[in-house]
Amino acid sequence: MNEHRARRHVFSPEHSALLVMDMQRYFLDESSHAYLPAAAGIKANVSGIVAGFRALSLPIIFTRHALLRDEEPGAMGRWWGDVLHDDDELSNIDTDMLPMPDDTVVRKTQYNAFLGTDLDKMLWRMGVSRVVVTGVKTHLCCESTARDAFMRGYDVFFVIDGTASNSEELHLASLKNLTDGFATPVTTEEVLSWLRK
Repeated sequence: MNEHRARRHVFSPEHSALLVMDMQRYFLDESSHAYLPAAAGIKANVSGIVAGFRALSLPIIFTRHALLRDEEPGAMGRWWGDVLHDDDELSNIDTDMLPMPDDTVVRKTQYNAFLGTDLDKMLWRMGVSRVVVTGVKTHLCCESTARDAFMRGYDVFFVIDGTASNSEELHLASLKNLTDGFATPVTTEEVLSWLRK
């Protein structure tokens, strides 16, 4: 991935927002059938970046994947044979990183957080032109959202140690695809150092 870093966009906190993708109990609670061990491994990094953005009063947007009981699950429901509903306690964001009153929470029903939501309008109203992507799963919701953000004109910064997937293979495959044409790979420490400046 290093060959792509030379042509990355330059990050600055101004006009930036943090996307925290699906850090829900569904993926973080060991009692859940969808528990993702790697998600637990990135919690500290994601929490650190959240704190950094919060200290500068920069926009933080959490996503929750959850369907209302009367919503059609569509292709995703047919693919997974499983639906996470809005009234299921596992759909709640993990208690270690609960959103604050000034944060935004977007409920989504697809991998892509822009699809069927007001996320794009929210970001433009906030004057955002750069997004930092963290959360789960790297190869599904994070990658889909990062690609769409790029296509909508945002500069995308993808935190390689602040995203997680089912396996290292899937995680790295997504990072390779994204850094070839959609997103600048960054580390947690890089983001925090930029925020400290």
